[in-house]
Amino acid sequence: MKLTHEQHIELHGFNNLTKSLSFNMYDICFTRTKEEREAYLEYIDEQYSAERLTKILNQVADIIGAHVLNIASQDFEPQGASVTLLVSEAPVENAPSESFEESPGPLPESVVMQLDKSHITVHTYPEYHPEEGISTFRADIDVSTCGEISPLKALHYLIRSFETDVMIIDYRVRGFTRDKNGHKLFIDHEISSIQNYIPEDVGDFFDMIDVNVYQEHIFHTKCKLREFDLNNYLFGYTKEKLSADEHIEMTERIKLEMDEIFYGKNITL
Repeated sequence: MKLTHEQHIELHGFNNLTKSLSFNMYDICFTRTKEEREAYLEYIDEQYSAERLTKILNQVADIIGAHVLNIASQDFEPQGASVTLLVSEAPVENAPSESFEESPGPLPESVVMQLDKSHITVHTYPEYHPEEGISTFRADIDVSTCGEISPLKALHYLIRSFETDVMIIDYRVRGFTRDKNGHKLFIDHEISSIQNYIPEDVGDFFDMIDVNVYQEHIFHTKCKLREFDLNNYLFGYTKEKLSADEHIEMTERIKLEMDEIFYGKNITL
């Protein structure tokens, strides 16, 4: 049995279901020299500093109606940052029933959800290839909630907060809660795909595939940017300054990097 906004099943005590969203994004850049690489890493460290990441996570908390209890943040040397928010339920009066619907969540201007005790975290991982000029920035965001609502409602805002070439998104519902008769409920909302929580105008830019285990309430979606413009992957110059051979080589290397991340394996050409 599942709870939906139409059934309004009375629970025995608190809703103990745990819903976890893992959002991994990747940004790729081609840096030809050590100086370009250092400049790119400096840009990434500034663009995604602990201070800015804290603002992003605070907005996530607002979207799902959470009260922030504690913030721990750290910028690391030589690169990277981490932020953790401990949150608890913040009552939101007249929360609409569409919180159960499989649709994209709001942006920060519209706070409509509820959350009970849980956490929101982000960790960043700038890195680069030792020889081939590829630099890759990864950010891992985890939103874990207890209670009625799904953290997938924050996915819309998270996608728009990062410059993303590849996204790997996981969602899982754990544990169980009981109705007033003691019957166990292992999920309390309908879900067929994470893709339904990605706005159409965003999804149009990505090729997406699902790997779902419905009976275990495990959902996995991978997204790769569909259109390719080499200028978006160069740092400090444009493709017009490249030779024809450089243009071809860089395009092949960047696309290969995206494919390897998307498929989760090394590809031999």
